[in-house]
Amino acid sequence: MKKLFDMNNKYVGWGITAFVVIACAIVFYMLLHYVGSVMSFIRGIIRILSPFIWGAIIAYILAPSIDRNEKKIFKPLLARLDAKKHPMLLRMLKPRGLSIAMAEIILIAIVGTLIALVLPQVYTSIQMIIFNSPTYLNKILKWIEGLLKNWPEAEVFVSSTLGNIGDAAMSWVSDQLLPRMDYIISNVTSSVMYVLRGLYNVIIGIVVSVYLLNKKEIVAASCKKIIYSLFPLPTARRIKNGFSFTDTIFRGFISGKIVDSAIIGVICYIFCVIARIPYALLVSVIVGCTNVIPFFGPFIGAIPSILLILMISPSKALIFAIGILVIQQFDGNILGPKILGSTTGVGGFWVLFSIILGAGLFGFWGMLLGVPVWVIIYTIAQKGMNKQLESKGLPTDTREYIDLDYIDEETRKVVRHSVTDSNKEE
Repeated sequence: MKKLFDMNNKYVGWGITAFVVIACAIVFYMLLHYVGSVMSFIRGIIRILSPFIWGAIIAYILAPSIDRNEKKIFKPLLARLDAKKHPMLLRMLKPRGLSIAMAEIILIAIVGTLIALVLPQVYTSIQMIIFNSPTYLNKILKWIEGLLKNWPEAEVFVSSTLGNIGDAAMSWVSDQLLPRMDYIISNVTSSVMYVLRGLYNVIIGIVVSVYLLNKKEIVAASCKKIIYSLFPLPTARRIKNGFSFTDTIFRGFISGKIVDSAIIGVICYIFCVIARIPYALLVSVIVGCTNVIPFFGPFIGAIPSILLILMISPSKALIFAIGILVIQQFDGNILGPKILGSTTGVGGFWVLFSIILGAGLFGFWGMLLGVPVWVIIYTIAQKGMNKQLESKGLPTDTREYIDLDYIDEETRKVVRHSVTDSNKEE
């Protein structure tokens, strides 16, 4: 009986290929057409799993301190207890459990202390700005008048401009703000619910982190088991090494940035106290927290702080701006490289590129983690490129390609412009 479809027939092969291409095109079109629904579904899944994501983040940050405290503090401490005198105590107390409890308590204490210190400052600052806003406005107007008293025409122009701005503001309040109060109140309510949901995610995340830290060897072993079950042994080994490299980069970058930002926050607070800068604690916390963002962090923290101090004293705002500039130069050139070491290993251009790209794609988290992610991508691409060059017998050092004219196909040697130019002169 003759086969209906002969797979060796070239026309049947062409037909199957055409069918697969058309099917893939249709699937691709459907993905593009429903990309909004797909992204909405993904965001919904992420929102549901937020407690577990927070738990994994907390566990990842605390894991090094858990290992260190378990080996260097609690194991030697419990080893000194007499098993015959304290059998019940030794059964109840475990080095791992004590290490987890200590790390979680310290984390909660630090975050709680920062919130307890900053929130009253924020409330007081907002209250002072609202109550003293007429005074601040008069100070600014007098400062502008004193600055422009020698230029009457400019003073008239500025006064008329400020008057027009005031009229526009009053018109905006009466025409736009007041009719939309219901919408604003609903947004405030949504913001409160968002904060409460975030607090719930963090609390559940702490519980999840305790479980992950307690079973971290089992979790790591399960991940390795999955990798070795899905891939051939050489591929699985490369994937495992890739995860180890990623862990080293992320852990070094995050821990180094946290320590660096904490030191910068303390230095900023000491400077503000010595210079008698208003809102010293509040602006120091803002500067320290935003400093975790590479490159743009100092500017993000300094600008609102300067505006806040400007309401009280323009001269103090200028002193603060100069002090922050000096502190950030110290951080960028001395403290940061000393703490982070060679964690990044990429040039300043690529650091800036990774921050801008990460911020554009993923917002705050992309700006924060763009550098270590780009370091990983850059390293993988560089290793792949070097491997290809080595297979062709070509040099891998970038300096070998400076002033390169061409590479001789037979000798595989680099021929530079200076060599060819000298040959032409002869």
